Amino acid sequence: MLSRVADSLYWINRYVERAENISRFVEVSEAMALDCPPGSAEPWLPLIDASGDRELFDQLYPAGGPEQVVEFLVRAEANPHSVANCIAIARENARQIRDVITTEMWEQLNDIYWTLLDSEGFWKQQPQEQLRDIRRACQLFYGITDATLSRDLSWHFSRLGRLLERADKTTRILDVKYFLLLPSPDEVGGVLDELQWISLLRSAGAYQMFRQSQQQAIEPKAVAAFLLLDPIFPRSVRYCLGRIDETLRIVRGQAVPGAPDELECLSGLTLARWSYTSIDELIAGGLHESIDDLQSDLNRLHDLVEQRYFIADSACVPA
Repeated sequence: MLSRVADSLYWINRYVERAENISRFVEVSEAMALDCPPGSAEPWLPLIDASGDRELFDQLYPAGGPEQVVEFLVRAEANPHSVANCIAIARENARQIRDVITTEMWEQLNDIYWTLLDSEGFWKQQPQEQLRDIRRACQLFYGITDATLSRDLSWHFSRLGRLLERADKTTRILDVKYFLLLPSPDEVGGVLDELQWISLLRSAGAYQMFRQSQQQAIEPKAVAAFLLLDPIFPRSVRYCLGRIDETLRIVRGQAVPGAPDELECLSGLTLARWSYTSIDELIAGGLHESIDDLQSDLNRLHDLVEQRYFIADSACVPA
């Protein structure tokens, strides 16, 4: 497979996954704002922290109100990671490799793009309806990809991009909840605190699966354990790392005699580290520090994948 093609497939799926995650984060926060008591700390600015774009947001919107947060994350042209820009970049990458992806994949991505760009009726809907439609359109793209693309290298590079982005976003939203969302220790364990943990689970698309696996009250430690260490939930960090390692082994092909290279070592060690630990150990050692280390490992995995398989600047990726 050409490096340019692998690069584009990888970034198409990273950006669609990013758009789907952001739309779900904002959709859940919109709903939570309706449930929160008047004057409570509605979790708007933490969404910016979860996206990693706080500095840019502060420059563009000094006032920083809820409407500005939603505008910045969903439609702002100046934000390279807004939902609209993520879809536009994914579509541009898809346009460059239309002979590789299926017609159904291209049509779905093109439909999302033109809906966001040129549909006045779409933007006249209520915000929650807009966000729900974006989320479902992205999920439909995943389904079309899995249903129509052969399980060759094209599918594996697509899967790799999706999994790396998913693991990154799960850790970011969890990190934000633990260390930014609650303004006062007095709120811990209260009604607002429970609402926020429910919103976290819903932000990760995990609420129902958590309830099925945990027959108990929602507690921070149990939520963190589920999102980080559950072996079968498809958005947990451990599950994503397992599938990333599996995908890299398939892409690499037959093992080469000799010591494993840096990419193979990092993938295997990261998976082992998060497969053979407990939430008590992570909290005792500092959950924030553990998540920071994991995010660094995910960034390094991305760099190593790019160095080995992709040509620099071959895909459409913003600076």
